[in-house]
Amino acid sequence: MKTFRKIIRIFFVALGILCLISVLLCFTSAPFWAYYSLGTKHGGIHRPPAYIVMMGGGAIPSQSGLMRTYYTARLGNYFNRSKIIIASPGDTTQPENSLTLMKKELILRGIAPERILVEPNGTNTRSQALNMKALITTKPNITIVTSPEHMYRSCLAFRKAGFMRIDGLPAFDNELESDLFFKDKQLGGRKWMPGIGENLTVRYRFWTQMKYEVIICREYLAIGYYWLKGWI
Repeated sequence: MKTFRKIIRIFFVALGILCLISVLLCFTSAPFWAYYSLGTKHGGIHRPPAYIVMMGGGAIPSQSGLMRTYYTARLGNYFNRSKIIIASPGDTTQPENSLTLMKKELILRGIAPERILVEPNGTNTRSQALNMKALITTKPNITIVTSPEHMYRSCLAFRKAGFMRIDGLPAFDNELESDLFFKDKQLGGRKWMPGIGENLTVRYRFWTQMKYEVIICREYLAIGYYWLKGWI
């Protein structure tokens, strides 16, 4: 019993230290650079792609779905001979299905309908890569478009499935160019409350870094699982 209590105590102390470290890291840019590394380690376009593969994110409209279609359309309009494959699970017979809406979004952004193919059966990155290998019988240049945190695992999964010439375009968000500072005194309110108008760390950066921590922790766990399974 004493041994069990000691183990529990050690566990909670270690958990507390880990939480404290994670909070302190939110005051630095380290979480962003870890997130950035996941998006750029296998990112970059080094050759014209025969196929642009857009990995399905969330439903559409959603942040990941719209971001990926935006970047895919930009890339598809630049390489206007490339075929575009939407890899996202869905029922293609349903007019308002997310897969169909992604296709419509690409068409609205200037992509010809005949250039767009779909892979609706894969339900994770591994199955999508294998299904794509069956869909594309040659060994072409492909460029993967996906969220930054998903880029590293996607490229490794496709390489494991047999694709050798893989580029990646991570769908990074853009920050506002505007100055977000404000003068607290000009807005009135209770004077005993401290002003935060000129403290972007408290207002935005701390929470953004915390969000990055959650994203990269989840993705590192997924990468570890894929590695243990032999999928990457």
